[in-house]
Amino acid sequence: MKRLLGTLLLFIFVAGGIKAQDKVIDQIVAVVGGNIILKSDIEQMNMNQQAQGITSEGDMKCEILEDFLINKLLVAEAEQDTLISVTPSQINQQMDGQMQMYMAHFGTESAVEAYFKKPIALIKSEMQDAIREQLLSQQMKAKIVENVTVTPSEVRFNYRNLTDDQIPTIPTQYEYAQITIQPMAELEEENRVKAKLREIKKRIENGSSFAAMAVIYSEGPSAKDGGVIGYSGRAQLDPAYASAAFNLKGDKVSNVVKSAFGYHIIQLVDKKGAKVNTRHILMKPKISVEEKEEAYNRLDSLANLIRKDEIAFEQAAMMFSYDKNSRNNGGISINPNTMSSKFSIEEVDADVSKVIAKMNLNEVSNPFETIDMENQQQIYKIIRLVDKIPSHKADLQNDYQTLAEMYLVKKKEETLQKWISERQSQTYIRIDNTYANCNFDFDNWIK
Repeated sequence: MKRLLGTLLLFIFVAGGIKAQDKVIDQIVAVVGGNIILKSDIEQMNMNQQAQGITSEGDMKCEILEDFLINKLLVAEAEQDTLISVTPSQINQQMDGQMQMYMAHFGTESAVEAYFKKPIALIKSEMQDAIREQLLSQQMKAKIVENVTVTPSEVRFNYRNLTDDQIPTIPTQYEYAQITIQPMAELEEENRVKAKLREIKKRIENGSSFAAMAVIYSEGPSAKDGGVIGYSGRAQLDPAYASAAFNLKGDKVSNVVKSAFGYHIIQLVDKKGAKVNTRHILMKPKISVEEKEEAYNRLDSLANLIRKDEIAFEQAAMMFSYDKNSRNNGGISINPNTMSSKFSIEEVDADVSKVIAKMNLNEVSNPFETIDMENQQQIYKIIRLVDKIPSHKADLQNDYQTLAEMYLVKKKEETLQKWISERQSQTYIRIDNTYANCNFDFDNWIK
């Protein structure tokens, strides 16, 4: 049942109706409420999974059908929930990710077109509805399990009832501290960007389309969507951006706003409860080579002082690091997945992993260039390897957080399974007799 909380990477291609040109005499193989599942959907998913080398010990087509059945239940519920919505921007971002996955697998656009026997534009067009369903399904899953928690006593009880082969093996973990310096643009460059945004704002106020201006000028990922970023609460937005966005009225355009990402002008699209949907134009001041060299040299000098014990790493982090999340904690980096200071090599970003895997305990690295994932700005970083914990069987004393996460996943799966079982009994479901002998995970699809 682990697939209930995961995403079938190929699902949207089938649900979106991408069909090979080999003709299949279509028929309805299942009905869930007012939604249908076609034979061609099952056949195409099966073909895609075979092409990806995905295998199963059971009946692949039966498993595919059950995934479709579950998805239809989730989507039907999501469509009745006024707090769940999917924006064009979200659809486009998901579409781009899926196309990149196929490009990585097939190598070129022409190879993707040859496999599906249709042009990229048509493939994307046919993906729209299915991506929307996938995003609705994901949001519905999240809502179903959002209040599921575990207590320490539950974690201990669950651990003590695991057999030896059920206790997870913890991979090698690293703890590291960091100091970051962000190269800063010259004042003249910042003034140039602000002046350009003020000029664009004036053009919009004189009748130009904000969306068109965003497509042309914005440097943010939402540019291709006319700058629309979708519904967001205050906590999801940069504080300065949120302050401006929540104070906007009508279609007024904000003054230039400085955030951690750069400079913006913002327009309100809609407000729904405690969330706003906005469009924006983001511009980032350009960093010169000289400014990059200056930042690198400052950090290199600081690393040498730390190695000579002329300043403690912890003190240097507090005094000089630009990373607000770690500088007051001695530079210790926190894993956002577990909120602990331990990372597997797969959980650190690629630039850090290349450095940390070769380090000795307490060694301080040379400066290296990377991207601050929080604000997408270029930074330079040095790290100190604080601890390296060899691979081992999980135990309560050292790996409580990992065991708690594992049990939380289990409880969420159980909660989702219970929800699906309840909806099965409340929903009209009919499955064609050709699938009557399927060994489904849930018993009540066939009534």
